[in-house]
Amino acid sequence: HSQRHLLLLSQLHYAVFLLTRLSLFVLFLGFTQGVRNRLSCHRNKGVCVPSRCPRHMRQIGTCRGPPVKCCRKK
Repeated sequence: HSQRHLLLLSQLHYAVFLLTRLSLFVLFLGFTQGVRNRLSCHRNKGVCVPSRCPRHMRQIGTCRGPPVKCCRKK
């Protein structure tokens, strides 16, 4: 019973380790790749707009490719 508990605990520690590494990797990609998807756009306080940004906003990237812009207030 205690060996099973130790195995479960070590698996949990490994899962937390992997999750931490993955989170850091994703954050690193977010800072180096710029705004290229909806999640990254929202993380940078932007909104996805289908054609072009309204006058009171500026483009900071794209959301799903060239036609969809990521815009943020000026």
